[in-house]
Amino acid sequence: MSRRGVGRHTAFEETEEKMTTTPDSGPDCAEFVLAVLEWLDERDEPTDTVDQAFEVLASERRRLFLEVMQVYGESLTLPDAAEEVAVRETGASVQELSAQCVANVYISLYHDHLPRLVRAGLVEYDQERDLVSPVGLT
Repeated sequence: MSRRGVGRHTAFEETEEKMTTTPDSGPDCAEFVLAVLEWLDERDEPTDTVDQAFEVLASERRRLFLEVMQVYGESLTLPDAAEEVAVRETGASVQELSAQCVANVYISLYHDHLPRLVRAGLVEYDQERDLVSPVGLT
């Protein structure tokens, strides 16, 4: 008989232990989830639509990008949008941002977030002009 696991928690026990600890998110998260569930209950949206919406909103960077596009309400170059997202993420002014910080946001938007938002029908992207336009946000 193997003594493997003696004196150590098994993977199941570790998972079970984690599941029974107090939540990290606190009551605000629980209240928000309950409010969203109540709101969804009042609507007749297909499950796929709800899942897609939550996927789009799952990333803070995407939410900030959508906020930027909604606030401006007009086409922006992707570099300008990236700069605005970086300002919101860091709380720094445009002058305080490093070029590397803005470049990192730009690359993330270009490769990950922008394609998702285009597929969701929220923005359009003109690659030749590097221009993003709000579609379903205004």
